[in-house]
Amino acid sequence: MDVLWDELTSGIPSWGEFARVLIRLLFSAALGAVVGIQRERTGKPAGLRTHMLVALGSTLFVLVSLEAGMPVADTSRVVQGIATGIGFIGAGAILKLASEREVHGLTTAAGIWMTAAAGVAVGTGRLGIAALSILFTWTILAIVGRVEYRIEKMKSIAKIGGEEPK
Repeated sequence: MDVLWDELTSGIPSWGEFARVLIRLLFSAALGAVVGIQRERTGKPAGLRTHMLVALGSTLFVLVSLEAGMPVADTSRVVQGIATGIGFIGAGAILKLASEREVHGLTTAAGIWMTAAAGVAVGTGRLGIAALSILFTWTILAIVGRVEYRIEKMKSIAKIGGEEPK
C-alpha cells in the first residue's frame, strides 16, 4: 500500500505543494473557461471544453517540467513544443474556402494559441499575467468582435445602397 501511495504522491512532497499545484490547475481551467464560454456563446467550433483543456494541458506540461527540476533551458524547450503543437491544432481550425476566396477560423486558432499561452503563464506561477492576458483576449473577442461586425454590416448596407464603402 505504501508503494501505491508513494506513486500517487510522487512529485508532491508536501500538502503545501499539493495546494499550489491544485490552485494552478484550477486557475488554468477557469481561465480557459472564460475564453471558451465566449466562443460557445458565438457558436464557434472550439468552445468551452476545448479552451479549458488547452489551458490545462499547457499548465500541466510546464508544471511537470518545473516540478521535475528541469533546468530553465529544458523548460524553455517544453514551452516551444507547446507553442508549436498548439500551432498545429490551430492550423486544423483554419478553413480556406476556394470558391469564396475567404479564410475562416483564424480567430479560433488565435484564441486557442492565446489560451495555451495563458496556461503556460499559470504553469510558471504568473497567475496575474495570465488573468490579464485572458481579460484582453476576452475583450478582443467579445467587444472588438462586435465593433468589427457592425463595421462590416455598415459596409454591406452601403454597398447595397449603391455607395462605395469608405
